[in-house]
Amino acid sequence: MKKTYKIEVDCANCANKMEAAAKATEGVADCVVNFMALKMNVEFEENADPKGVMEKVLKNCKKVEDDCEIYL
Repeated sequence: MKKTYKIEVDCANCANKMEAAAKATEGVADCVVNFMALKMNVEFEENADPKGVMEKVLKNCKKVEDDCEIYL
């Protein structure tokens, strides 16, 4: 399953950090952050709960970039 989320981030480097943090989260098969469009495209692993996984993704992203936001 793939979903797109609106994000808020200050710079391209921060967006790259968010992408790496999301990819490292359990339940995420792949993630691409588009800084210019302020969007995060997430592909979930089979049988993953998107809502629960995205809460973990947000928590992990806040560790690397504390002023970022993902609108769930």
